[in-house]
Amino acid sequence: MLYNAKRVVALRQEMQRLKVDAFLVTDRANIKYISGFTGDDGILLVTENQQYIITDSRFEQQVKTDNPEWSFCNTRDYLGSALKIAAQKHLVAMAFESNIDYASYDFLDENAVCDIVPFTGVIERLRSFKDDDEVALLKQSCILAGKGYQYILDTIHPGQTEAQVAAKLDYFMKMNGASQWSFETIVASGERTTWPHGTFTNKKLSDGDLITLDFGYYYQDYTSDVTRTFSIGKQVNAQVKDIYETVLEANQRTIAAIKPGITGRELDAIGREYIAQKGYGEYFNHGMGHGIGLSIHELPNVGRSYADQMMPGQVVTIEPGIYVPGVGGVRIEDDILITPTGHENLTPFSKAYTEV
Repeated sequence: MLYNAKRVVALRQEMQRLKVDAFLVTDRANIKYISGFTGDDGILLVTENQQYIITDSRFEQQVKTDNPEWSFCNTRDYLGSALKIAAQKHLVAMAFESNIDYASYDFLDENAVCDIVPFTGVIERLRSFKDDDEVALLKQSCILAGKGYQYILDTIHPGQTEAQVAAKLDYFMKMNGASQWSFETIVASGERTTWPHGTFTNKKLSDGDLITLDFGYYYQDYTSDVTRTFSIGKQVNAQVKDIYETVLEANQRTIAAIKPGITGRELDAIGREYIAQKGYGEYFNHGMGHGIGLSIHELPNVGRSYADQMMPGQVVTIEPGIYVPGVGGVRIEDDILITPTGHENLTPFSKAYTEV
């Protein structure tokens, strides 16, 4: 991942607003976002005029090659080194991310000579606004997801297990440019479609099974998140089709309303109220969506409890679902870019009711 100096500038502006003269970054996705450093260990320290990647000798050549704009601190004592720099630079107040573990907080609290101040969501809010390069990568990730979905439709058949379908998708996605999944793929069949997060098992697929396929894969660090529901063979229960059409309409109505300024709460209400009007309100038991990017769940949120306003450059999922025990579950999920004039669906491939 390439370093983008504008992100450090933006973080320093936040530091000024928060009245701190340093920011300790420990979250892995935030480290990658701010510095471009992709090593799996270490932390960042950003001050008003300097920036440090604090890690050990395993990553020395990587940092010097890929992150020459950053000072490299070779140590195994990451937090201790950050506090040493803080003391040497006579820092007054150092921000840190509130999601650190307690042992790390206790160490900072006991040893820092400057004030330490916890903050939540500072870098996450910066990350929620995708630049043109990030949008391009998300689009490629979503294009690949569409190809993966079509591959499964073309190859799935009774007798396969849910685990085998997930493995085939994993192989296809990685052979076509993905690095890894961003969450364990959900392949749920039959009654298990009523489990919103059923992952996959060794259950064999049967003719007439309803299938939920929910997956996300990283393409050059950015992930899609897509759900499609389809059937292997004919569905004998006519209610399944009614559930499907209800979820599809809720999905489409919610997406159609996306524009700058609308809140996550308002979007959630559009799809949720339609589902309730159709008599399935009690069977929709999760939020309407969430942001995606470097992580599978990031800002902004789309749900009943969220007043987050959608703004241009943000990308969210829209994923209504209905899960009726004894009948079946349906979820349809798309990835949506908020634009200055409305929105763009990054996952426009088919979501029509399908029996393969």
